[in-house]
Amino acid sequence: MSDAIKHECGIALIRLKKPLKYYQEKYGSSLYGINKMYLMMEKQHNRGQDGAGFASIKFDMGPGERYISRVRSCESQPIQDVFNQISSRIQETITENPSLKSDPEALKKNVPYLGELMLGHVRYGTFGKNSIESVHPFLRQNNWMHRNLIVAGNFNMTNVNELFENLVALGQHPKEKADTITAMENIGHFLDDAVAKIYRKLKREGFNKFQASPQIAERLNIAKVLSKAAKNWDGGFTMAGMIGHGDAFVLRDPAGIRPAFYCENEEVVVVASERPVIQTVFNLPIDEIKELDPGCALVIKKSGNVSIEKVLTPLEKKSCSFERIYFSRGSDASIYAERKKLGELLFPQIREAIQNDLKNTVFSYIPNTAETSFYGLVGEAQRYLQDQIMEELEQDEFDKDQIKTLLNLSPRIEKIAIKDAKLRTFITADNSRDDLVAHVYDITYGVVTPQDNLVIVDDSIVRGTTLRQSILTMLARLNPKQIVVVSSAPQIRYPDCYGIDMAKLEDFIAFQAALKLHEDRGTLKEVLDQIYSACQQSAASDESESTNHVKALYEPFKAQEISDKIAELLSSTISSPVKIIFQTIEGLHQSCPDHKGDWYFTGNYPTPGGNRVVNRAFMNFYEGKSERAY
Repeated sequence: MSDAIKHECGIALIRLKKPLKYYQEKYGSSLYGINKMYLMMEKQHNRGQDGAGFASIKFDMGPGERYISRVRSCESQPIQDVFNQISSRIQETITENPSLKSDPEALKKNVPYLGELMLGHVRYGTFGKNSIESVHPFLRQNNWMHRNLIVAGNFNMTNVNELFENLVALGQHPKEKADTITAMENIGHFLDDAVAKIYRKLKREGFNKFQASPQIAERLNIAKVLSKAAKNWDGGFTMAGMIGHGDAFVLRDPAGIRPAFYCENEEVVVVASERPVIQTVFNLPIDEIKELDPGCALVIKKSGNVSIEKVLTPLEKKSCSFERIYFSRGSDASIYAERKKLGELLFPQIREAIQNDLKNTVFSYIPNTAETSFYGLVGEAQRYLQDQIMEELEQDEFDKDQIKTLLNLSPRIEKIAIKDAKLRTFITADNSRDDLVAHVYDITYGVVTPQDNLVIVDDSIVRGTTLRQSILTMLARLNPKQIVVVSSAPQIRYPDCYGIDMAKLEDFIAFQAALKLHEDRGTLKEVLDQIYSACQQSAASDESESTNHVKALYEPFKAQEISDKIAELLSSTISSPVKIIFQTIEGLHQSCPDHKGDWYFTGNYPTPGGNRVVNRAFMNFYEGKSERAY
């Protein structure tokens, strides 16, 4: 993506099902679990670069022995920093007592982090400060083993104010209103309540406090706790948690907005935000990795029993399609195929834009997530040429010269835009910074002529800032006949509220284009006033909002009108003609049939909170408030 957009988080959970000695004998190290966790977090580094954290729980430790360890970092290389701290601590202990190296159980008792249950997290800071306090996992401490709670998630709640007030009504005094703290305290309240009820029952059955501990672990119903805690959650979430005595869970939202994949075998239970992470790190075939169903929780008991529990009533599945287009790793088999299909389906629009002149057209892409869509586009161009040859051959009297021309014709593929990874726009003064931004990309000279169309594939166009300030300016220096910028995603018109950093309407180039079209027609003030009034009425209503009033802004215009206006806005300072092509909504659904979460493009939010957020975002714009709507 040419515009920098941040994603919320990635999670990784590992439950070792064998004693540590087993992994030492089979894999040559007691640190098998820690090593695998490091790899899983690094393989999800694309999902978070602002912070990383790791927590572990040791089983069967005695009173006075440390059984929970946690380390977090918001350094420039947070994952490496986390595991450097873990490694240093373990090495120090082994240096002081070398005999521990050959005794996994003794090593476990004497060093932190070396547990049977581990939770890792990588974070992109989409809201709030990137301080250590904002880095997951979060820890809710208690002297009762069963009431210690560690959580980490990939999520955003749209109704955090409501959830916060519910906690206050229960008599709590939360230290802050962040949705992570609110969700954790919500779970913690019902966990406390469940443990207390079990203990009171055990006392009536004659168990003393020491005898009660394993009984509490056995009888604790994690699914019931989660069902009560998450009853009123509105948002997209994959929430992972560990309880002090050794139970663990991963809960997915009812619409399946945020992803979660898992695998269980005789050695481990593994959960991650992305499927290929598990495949690569544990060398497993794709059919052994399963997707956690929406509204369900994967529950791992301390005993090792694993179950899938229905916690929340599933809604229509609206898995985020933007995950597939941009954020998730393209090495996933399904994602790779989907991205190629997105590129393939764009070819008819491109062929029309270049008037079938493949001979004088250069194809390229903006690195690097657009590369797979680019392959799909080029493959479709090649198929088109093959079809042209076959059509000519099927004629009763085919033209040999035309056949020769077609056989010699192939899509011209060149590496045109090259991002300068070393360049940083550190100067903040606008006039100086703009000049630096204009040089973020280098271009390849000598392969594009003034007779050539230049087709550049991007995975999405959000704000258009980098296109306007850098890419189009640089491409225009090649003096092509026409620049055609192709987005494999449809026009992004609406904010996200489920964990991706796209919160303000006025940032979107599609929103800006719609405003300009209304201005050109003389309808701007009227339509803005009407939408604002409707948003005010919805905000004043006690009922859950079911209408996205911002859709009215776009309704008078065809998608191509908005695309043309976007091209005009982005190319006003360059001499080369520019055309911008977006994926269609139909093409998106055809390419990603199992991931129908398209609210960025259509405004069809899967939860009432989404409509509330988009309407609030419009009110902020109308009132001149530069702030988030959630």
